Amino acid sequence: MKTDFPVRKYGELQNQEFLIKGFLMTEEKTKIIKSSFWTNFFNSPTERHDLEKSLSSIPLFSSLSRKELKLLLEIIHNRTYVAGEFIFLQGDPGIGLYIVREGEVEIRRKDNSGKEHTLANFVKGDFFGELALVDGEKRSASAIALTDCRISVLFKPDLDEFIEKFPKKGIKILQGISVILAERLRKLNEDYFQLLITKSNGS
Repeated sequence: MKTDFPVRKYGELQNQEFLIKGFLMTEEKTKIIKSSFWTNFFNSPTERHDLEKSLSSIPLFSSLSRKELKLLLEIIHNRTYVAGEFIFLQGDPGIGLYIVREGEVEIRRKDNSGKEHTLANFVKGDFFGELALVDGEKRSASAIALTDCRISVLFKPDLDEFIEKFPKKGIKILQGISVILAERLRKLNEDYFQLLITKSNGS
């Protein structure tokens, strides 16, 4: 299906960056096991339908109509990863939102001493990296494929172009991002409160 999105080649440009980065990594960092191109097509109508369902379940896009979701699908890119391959590294630039189509992804973060800690695990239907759609700041943790994975990604420049082209739909997405940020802040406040209670009871 042809579209007039000028940023649809962004995934290919990003892939070139990833390939160069993979070759330049030092032994101190885990090297890329296998690289593959980002693509923006779907192998079957079923695959397309499954991704549409996944998008509708994500708070960012839950308010979009089916027609609007179909437009959004045109700027979704896909990639496969092998077990052990890093999807991104802590400190990398944030480039977009990732959706797990198949497999399992683990999020790890290194502390100041270099020790790694597992923060979360994501499986089919889960998403991560959504804050990159807001600020594009460096990744605060690494994401690694624990198993062979299929991942879909929405790149920030693609989304920015989409919002500029369809501002009414863009407002709905921005509202969805606000919901996620509010939920994160609410959970952080609750965790902090419980920590204070535990500390108070222990003193």
